[in-house]
Amino acid sequence: MARQRKPKGRPVSGWLILDKPVDFGSTEAVSKIKWLFKAQKAGHAGTLDPLASGMLPIALGDATKTVPYVMDGRKIYEFTVTWGEERTTDDLEGEVSATSDKRPSRAEIEALLEKYTGVIEQVPPQFSAIKIDGNRAYDLAREGEVVEMPTREVEIHRLTLLGCPDENTAEFEVECGKGTYVRALARDMGRDLGCCGHISSLRRPFVAPFAEDMLVPLSELTALEEIEDDAERFAALEAFLIDTAEALASLPHVPVTDEQARRLRLGNPIILRGQHAPVEEPEAYASAAGKLVAIGDIAQGQFRPRRVFG
Repeated sequence: MARQRKPKGRPVSGWLILDKPVDFGSTEAVSKIKWLFKAQKAGHAGTLDPLASGMLPIALGDATKTVPYVMDGRKIYEFTVTWGEERTTDDLEGEVSATSDKRPSRAEIEALLEKYTGVIEQVPPQFSAIKIDGNRAYDLAREGEVVEMPTREVEIHRLTLLGCPDENTAEFEVECGKGTYVRALARDMGRDLGCCGHISSLRRPFVAPFAEDMLVPLSELTALEEIEDDAERFAALEAFLIDTAEALASLPHVPVTDEQARRLRLGNPIILRGQHAPVEEPEAYASAAGKLVAIGDIAQGQFRPRRVFG
């Protein structure tokens, strides 16, 4: 019988709400955090471009099982569009691909906002992680290939013009759903206004259900590398972690006893009793003594676990 390989790293679990700096890729950020915590597993919810800063929720250990619930959450971005140039990447990183001498007025910009509110059709940037015939679009774009990007529906809950610092730039805030490309918003607004445009700064301060005051600068974490004692350093790092269950704030919550928790962790359903116990829920989570136990569904007064947590 083959011997099971022991996972490398520490079995640490929870969410770290990283304030990602500019010029630091999302994958690079996850690798750095995983290394700092010496964690067995790590993942992130919602990629941020290297030129963007702000909230990058990083899941460690069992928290990686809850990543899809954060991916589906609303996001807020603050961004600046520079008019007059369209670029291959739709942000500052790319080469200029089109120019215009026209500059839009504030009134023209404001008149356009309604068009970009609600469920809209959007063509993702050529430089994006979308797969085309099994290849990442950005890999094809770097090889000089121009591909036809499939249109997708995205939801814009709110798009606000914050100001126009000068005739060349406009500042916006957008609250949007999963899969929205803010770079594509800038590109398309520039085309509609007949003046070309690209993102010149981008920050994400919010990813539901996490709040802006949970953000942790990378510099605060890397400063702890100076602590020589492992136990002391890991304790200081783990003080920044958010409980795994925080990612499930949008789901109904079922408190359970220790004995019910034991049954759920074995994969067995439990009967929910009491006047206010839910009877039917397509998805819910159970916790015991404040600790996440399972995600599952409720049917005929029973909680049936689908994912369990140690």
